[in-house]
Amino acid sequence: MKKNYLLLCATFVAGQGLSAQESQQDETEVQQLQEVVVSDSRFQLKRENSGKTVIKISAEELERNQGKTIPEIINAKSGIEIAGSRGRDGSVFGVFARGGRGRQVLIIIDGVRVSDPSSFSREYDLRLLSPANVESIEIIKGAASTLYGTNAATAVISITTKKSSDAKIAGSIQSTIGTNQTKEDQNYNLASFGNAVAVNGTLDKFSYNVGFSNRYSNGLSAAVTPENDEDTFSHYSTDLKLGYQFSDNFEISIYGNQTKFDTEFDDDRAEATNRSKVDQERVGISSSLKYNNGSIHINSAYTDYETNSSTGFGESVLDGKNLVVDLYNKYVIDNKWHTILGVNYLKDEAVFSNEAELSILDPYANVVYVSDFGFNLNTGARLNTHSEYGNHFVYNVNPSYAFTTSNGYVKLLGSYATSYITPGLIQLFGDFGANPNLEPEENRTIEGGVEYYVNDKIRVSALYFDRNEKNAIGFDSSTFQSINISDEIDVNGVEVEALWVTSKKLNISTNYTYTNRQGDDAIRIPEHKINALFDFTFSDTMNASLRYQYVGSRTDRVFPPFPEPSYIVDLDSFSTVDLYFSKKIMKERVTLFLNATNLFNAEFTEVFGFTTRGRNLSAGLNLSL
Repeated sequence: MKKNYLLLCATFVAGQGLSAQESQQDETEVQQLQEVVVSDSRFQLKRENSGKTVIKISAEELERNQGKTIPEIINAKSGIEIAGSRGRDGSVFGVFARGGRGRQVLIIIDGVRVSDPSSFSREYDLRLLSPANVESIEIIKGAASTLYGTNAATAVISITTKKSSDAKIAGSIQSTIGTNQTKEDQNYNLASFGNAVAVNGTLDKFSYNVGFSNRYSNGLSAAVTPENDEDTFSHYSTDLKLGYQFSDNFEISIYGNQTKFDTEFDDDRAEATNRSKVDQERVGISSSLKYNNGSIHINSAYTDYETNSSTGFGESVLDGKNLVVDLYNKYVIDNKWHTILGVNYLKDEAVFSNEAELSILDPYANVVYVSDFGFNLNTGARLNTHSEYGNHFVYNVNPSYAFTTSNGYVKLLGSYATSYITPGLIQLFGDFGANPNLEPEENRTIEGGVEYYVNDKIRVSALYFDRNEKNAIGFDSSTFQSINISDEIDVNGVEVEALWVTSKKLNISTNYTYTNRQGDDAIRIPEHKINALFDFTFSDTMNASLRYQYVGSRTDRVFPPFPEPSYIVDLDSFSTVDLYFSKKIMKERVTLFLNATNLFNAEFTEVFGFTTRGRNLSAGLNLSL
């Protein structure tokens, strides 16, 4: 009875949206196809002048996805696969971009890289980030080590947190409740809860932003086991940002964040009372000083990571600290030459049996030339200076040419870039298999593509990429030591994207990614992936979206004792459909939203041995104060 009632409510709300009367106000288009992008050059340039593949997730798009997590939102973009994002909270296994591994994707928050130096992969866990505190996201695909340094080999995910309101005081309250169930157990019990509160504003030259969020879920077992006991997940995050505008040319802000999450997890395909508690504390400062045609910027942050784990083997504590300082000067010459000259300092510390640390000091330069006849060039170089292995040089050359048409442009683009991934502290100095003689992993990426744009109505692009990985860091089971692997890995593929604003009522966006990885088992990387989104705008206050996703067959690694003798299993392809609806009421101060994921309750395995979610419903509201 409960199941039928909830499905009836969902159908009724969607039906109300479909039959809603048009608003008398002018409606705004969802997609701004001729976007301004920043991350690929650190300058605000029109997409027409950018030679890189940049995905922009705007504040408007985030608003139309309230209640979803950051991994869920990013996973719908071309060339990206976040393994575990369709499973239980607390079971995300890495961001794979363009057939790469999680260590090859760099996460940046407000201009500063985030990475736990005490972990093996040093991947930043996107679960630590509250979506309610995010203003926008830009994803640069391809090698970007010239501007961003180590780990920026397949993608950079640049996240900007929310800015303060111009009003003296403003705020918002968001709350979400929902189910948390598998395909087999469609009980429709409420088992997932989320809340977020933010207060911000500007008082003359002083700005402030305070936010708190939490999430809690239970009802699912982390591993697929006969017992299927419930494993809980909880997350708390507190953010504070204070800024002062000394003049039109000089500003400074300081910020702090504390994030905690507590999750239960199982052994591989076996129920267990394992628990992991993560505590992250970050403080930072950012400042800019403008002068004539240039500006000087500094972004710096110090982060402390602590992970406490309790398993059948005992308790363990990982403690890592990370300091990042990025100082750079931007200068524009004749409105055509956009130059950057900077230096980046990074220091990682961790505690194993002994304390360990490493430091990186990288000077870098980048130049973007924007001509008045369609030709653009983005090029740069970086000298990586590492305390353990010495020096490593990377560079990029990225030309593009935009042919102007009567109602848009056709752009040709190409890129040749090198990138690197430095060995981590665990691999260099850890308690198991450490090797202080490791060299950095080297990547070479070639891209070529075309983009067609028509008057904020149509944008279609197709791009071919080819990446070579060598000197990758692996583990030698015969010597029980981390090593640089002599075998090379080659990855190539195609990305096709299309956005069509058919009217003020309907936007359609779709993307397809083909990935071919040779040289290893390509674990959890689908060869084919398709996303399609139909976004309906009924009025200024009401919208709905229908999302389809196809994930092709993959392989996964399995450890003994099951199955024998193979260590690799094949995972079948699968498709999911999601439905999202939102409605603004009370003079648009309150937004109500409903989210249905895996609407048709498809059965599939995302990660072998781990639970996958079936059909789930969630609902919530956002109150703007």
